[in-house]
Amino acid sequence: MSLTHHRGVRLQLRTAEPASAGVSIDSIIQRASEYLPDDRLPLIRDAFAFANECHAGQTRRTGDAYITHPVAVTELVAGLELDQHAIAAALLHDVQEDCGIPNERIRELFGDDVARLVDGLTKLDKLPIKFAPSDIAARTGVQAQNLRKMFLAMAEDIRVVLIKLCDRLHNMRTLWAFPPEKQRRIARETMEIFAPLANRLGVWQIKWELEDLAFRYLEPERYREIAELLASKRAVREKQVAEAIDVLNEHLASHGIHAEITGRAKHIYSIYQKLQRYAAQSKSFDQIYDLLAVRVFVDRVEDCYAALGIVHALWRPIQGQFDDYIGNPKDSMYQSLHTTVMAIGQQPLEIQIRTHEMHRVAEYGIAAHWRYKEGGKQGKDEERIAWLRQLLDWQRDLAGAEEFVESVKTDIFHDQVFVYTPKGEVLDLPAGATPLDFAYRIHTDLGHQTVGAKVNGRMVALNSTLSNGDIVEVMRSRGSKGPSRDWLNSNLGYVRTSHSKEKIRQWFRKQQRAENIERGRELLDKEMRRLGVDVSEHQEQMISMFGFTNADDFLAALGYGGVSTISIARRMGALLQEEEPEPELPPLPAKQPPAPLGSPGLRVLGVGNLLTTMARCCNPVPGDQIVGYVTRTRGVTVHRADCHNILNEDERERIVEVEWGTVSKLYPVSIDIEAWDRVGLLRDVTTVVTEDKVNMVGVRTTENNDGSVRIQATLETTGIEQLSRLLSRIEIIRGVRSVERRIDHKRGRTVETPMLRG
Repeated sequence: MSLTHHRGVRLQLRTAEPASAGVSIDSIIQRASEYLPDDRLPLIRDAFAFANECHAGQTRRTGDAYITHPVAVTELVAGLELDQHAIAAALLHDVQEDCGIPNERIRELFGDDVARLVDGLTKLDKLPIKFAPSDIAARTGVQAQNLRKMFLAMAEDIRVVLIKLCDRLHNMRTLWAFPPEKQRRIARETMEIFAPLANRLGVWQIKWELEDLAFRYLEPERYREIAELLASKRAVREKQVAEAIDVLNEHLASHGIHAEITGRAKHIYSIYQKLQRYAAQSKSFDQIYDLLAVRVFVDRVEDCYAALGIVHALWRPIQGQFDDYIGNPKDSMYQSLHTTVMAIGQQPLEIQIRTHEMHRVAEYGIAAHWRYKEGGKQGKDEERIAWLRQLLDWQRDLAGAEEFVESVKTDIFHDQVFVYTPKGEVLDLPAGATPLDFAYRIHTDLGHQTVGAKVNGRMVALNSTLSNGDIVEVMRSRGSKGPSRDWLNSNLGYVRTSHSKEKIRQWFRKQQRAENIERGRELLDKEMRRLGVDVSEHQEQMISMFGFTNADDFLAALGYGGVSTISIARRMGALLQEEEPEPELPPLPAKQPPAPLGSPGLRVLGVGNLLTTMARCCNPVPGDQIVGYVTRTRGVTVHRADCHNILNEDERERIVEVEWGTVSKLYPVSIDIEAWDRVGLLRDVTTVVTEDKVNMVGVRTTENNDGSVRIQATLETTGIEQLSRLLSRIEIIRGVRSVERRIDHKRGRTVETPMLRG
């Protein structure tokens, strides 16, 4: 067979019958021909021929010829209506890495554009790289570098990441062929990075399927349960939706509105998310408002609002269930009107109203705006990815890998809220943002000088959560001495965006070093008192754990917020007791599929049928990074990953990967509160505990002669993060002098003494 060179030279390739048996690109050519001129299709045919030749004889884990993978990915890319260069790159995306074809050869055959896309995809595919389970810092650093690579690739050419999303979707569809531990790892990465990325780019048709597939492997029992619930009532729902469509069609037509109405499928992961939210409100599956849902497509924007009026005249709208994403589009460019009404049979019905063009954007996101003018010049709409430019600017300010990863997950992948300045300008912020985040988004100096805020004309606390449509006014004091150190305490919730946190850290870093060292010493002493630990005994180990070489650097970082007291609390527990050395072990058993173990919510990866026990030296609770240590007599002992015993273990082969599964167990923790006695003190404490959804199973109070009182309480918590947050919130209650977790100093472990029930 012959292959047409992009400059007109024809090169000879041998025909590769076996790899292409049963595989063709007819459907891809047919789809591409619907939106591309005929003269651009030969490049696609040639790319298939070359990929087919290169992958000849290769097979996938599924047993299929390898060429089936690039063809499946390319079908998804063509579905996004990308140009011929992107389609060719999708067909060729694995030949550079898996077949050893140099990028220069791809450039010679298919041109600079295709070669650049293939090279970008190859670089993204070279993401890590397995680390020892305890090497958390290295793992975080690599994740950050990978994210940076991805976003830089997006900034250079968004097609690279759109093709990558299609590649990940097909890999998720065939994930069943991999071992369970790899399924969970890939599914978790998909849920944390790729599905939110598809959402942020507005590619809904890829986003929902990635979420459902990842959820299937991460929570198989929950997935099956929801799927069965949906299936059991599908016939009833379909009948109700059909009746609603008939009624709505009739009324819209009578008002001269030409509309197309369809039912909308509800996806399993989105139902799971709603069930999680509804559980806190004691609501059931049957009360999810948008299980019944339709979409109305009209020709013009004005028809959207006219149709909305007809819907609300026809059926009673449910309060608080209306969103106007036409007037306030999402950052992903999504536009639509959403309303929920009590329809036929008084059943809640969600209705989405949009134009046909809006629907195209809703399905394809940024890909819907990717167009190429004649002559091959790309017509990017820079404003469509303004958030990406903003991220790349901010990342230069971020101190390290951990901060960058956090900024991606909070500032970029969370839902957005849209708020207004007093002058009517619109700002988008991550959901959960506060007035301080608003101030720092406008200008760093405004954030530093903020002393108060008004939302919709009313004074609010600086850690209040902003909602869509809020009008925010910031009060500043030019005589302000700068931000408060409490603003960096994540438990208090003053700032939520990484951008704000880094600006505050930068301010403190610029202060006098001696002041930061002194402040750091005060914070360290306070935290150690809370834990009941002598600082002098463990200071050198603590300094080393955080990667510093001397005490002053460590204390200065603590003083300006580079090291948090929460991380100190987590790591300090590892130093409270040296675990007894384990006897020498026989060789480890051969790897088996992971099996459920005796301890609730735990899974040991790669080792089956072993008992697990919690290490007393570090007392891990859900939320801690953990690893397992295979013993001779007690199965697998579970440690925190930063446990001193694990970090200094010479026989690394005994360490196995362990992860928290679905946590259903509550852990009792005893705390001591010292406070000045007053009316309502115990009520305020119990209110804070209740607001954090923590159960107080026992409480005892003791009055002191100086007018103070000691409150001893036993709380049932889900893990260390909830406990740390709760202690910080109790500490700021009026009159509270100190609050700490009770520690048995002799044995270096927490004591859970029974309390009188109150």
